[in-house]
This record gives sequence, C-alpha cells and structure tokens, in this order.
Amino acid sequence: MKAVRVHTPGGPEVLTYEDVPAPTPKAGEAVVKIDAAGLNYIDVYFRTGQYKAELPVTLGMEAGGTVTAVGPNVTEVKVGDKVAYTGVPGAYAELAAVPAQRLVVLPAGVATRQGAAAMLQGMTAQYLACSTWPLKSGDTCLVHAAAGGVGLLLCQIARMRGARVLGTVSTEDKAGLAREAGAHEVILYTKQDFEAEVKRLTDGKGVQVVYDSVGKTTFDKGFNCLAPRGMMVLYGQSSGPVGMFDPQVLNQKGSVFLTRPSLFHYIATRADLLARAGEVLGWIRDGKLKLRTEFEFPLKDAAEAHRALEGRRTTGKVLLKP
Repeated sequence: MKAVRVHTPGGPEVLTYEDVPAPTPKAGEAVVKIDAAGLNYIDVYFRTGQYKAELPVTLGMEAGGTVTAVGPNVTEVKVGDKVAYTGVPGAYAELAAVPAQRLVVLPAGVATRQGAAAMLQGMTAQYLACSTWPLKSGDTCLVHAAAGGVGLLLCQIARMRGARVLGTVSTEDKAGLAREAGAHEVILYTKQDFEAEVKRLTDGKGVQVVYDSVGKTTFDKGFNCLAPRGMMVLYGQSSGPVGMFDPQVLNQKGSVFLTRPSLFHYIATRADLLARAGEVLGWIRDGKLKLRTEFEFPLKDAAEAHRALEGRRTTGKVLLKP
C-alpha cells in the first residue's frame, strides 16, 4: 500500500510517498481503509522534528474510513463500520491499524470525509469552549486565527453557547468567513493592533478568555486583552514557541490564568472520547456545526498541502485523499 513517511526531519520536501507493507490487526486493533486523512499543524511539528517521533514515521493523526478487518478481542467495531479517529499516528496512508478503543462509529448522516474533518479540530473546539473555559452568556472571547480549521468551529460553538466572539484574521476574505461562522467582531491583525481593538471593543474591560493557537507573535499581547481573572488558553504555536515565561506576569495582568491544553488529555478515556465526539458529530448531523472542507489534496501531494497550510493559503479543514 501507499503511505507518506518522513525519514529525516525538515521542510515539506522530506515527505516521501512510498510503498509500505499493509497492516494486519493485532489484538484490540482494527484496520481502517482510509477515505480521507485530516491535515493538522501537529503534523508539521512532527515533520520538522519539533515534536519527536521514531523515524521513519508515517504522519497523520486523524482519518475517516471503513473497517476492513478486526483483531482478536475487538468489541467496539465490526467489519463494514464507518468510523473516524484521532490521536493515532499513521493516517497518511491507504490503510491504518488503529486501537479499536480509539475508533468512533459515525452516526447515520455523517460521511467518513466529515468524520476525518471533525475529529481533531472539532473536538479541540468543543473542549476549549465547553471545558477549558466553559463559555456562557455574558462572556466575551478572543479567537486568534478565526478562519482556520479550529477557529471557524470555535467561533460557531462559542456563539452557540451565548458568548460574544472577537476574531483575528489576516485578510478581508478570511474576515468574511469568520463572520459567517459567528464572530461578532473581526480584527485584521495585518492592519490593526489587535490589543488596541480588543480594548476598544470591550470598553477597556477585556475578554474572559483568549484562545491562542498562534503562539510566539500573539502570546505576550494577548495577556493585555484579558479581564481580571481571565484565562489565556495557548493550544498551538503556528508562529513558533513562546519561550520562557515568568509566572509573576499572571499576577501583574490581574490574577489571570494560563493553560497549555492538549486534546489528548481531554479524550484520555473512551467515555470522554465518545462524549465529545458524540456531541460534535451530532451537531454536524443536525446542521448546527458547519465544516469547511474545500481544500483537498491527493495523498501523493502531501508536501504541497503542507506548503499551503504553512503559507496561510488555506481556510477551514485540509484533507488528504488516498
């Protein structure tokens, strides 16, 4: 079968489309024929070596497809089930062996392509808005990269929960997408100082929570956007890591909070996984949560997909099709 692997860390050019042995399921595993794999920034971190993995490694942490074989002691899924998963490496491939405990059977009306687009980014947006800082009516949040994959979903869920949503984007086109997703106000950070705009839009009071997936270029100023006892949620670092941090800053900025969460700690148990995935997939099935998936690349063109993602040429979800 074909897969995309990294033999040595580097730029998109190190992504190698090659033949590898097809997997057979061990005890507790199922083999999934992948219809679509989700592209996420964590794939970039593994490709560059920022996140460590034993090489060679098949990239990809998210996919949707059909179960074609199950190993011994598998009760969670059966052959023929339409499933999706995240958190298991190896999705940039035609087939993947996945622990059955990590597979979610898709509800009727949700396609495998939608499952691939929803698992990592959808559940990330869900835990950010519903658990890390449970948004409520009267709250105001700042969403950086509001037209990105998580950003568009986070704007919708935050709006669903009754919060006022401020989003930052780089272009007018992306501003339109963020507004369509529910952002009440959109700040073009390429033309406006987002800190000054947030203070203006909140009459100097600040926001209850900043959702920051950008990191290095937004982190410090983000604290100045927080209301007293607000929370900085740093869940990504697309512009680079933030570096050393003095906890005394949290006091100086108003007894604020800082967290660096990961989806995988919020879906560590199967019960948590099924609860979060069930809510997200239910919203999609019912039309309450819209997925934007216009960027699709053949698996063999994974390098070009990475260039598009890193060059900020994409919006919403990017999918790879074997």
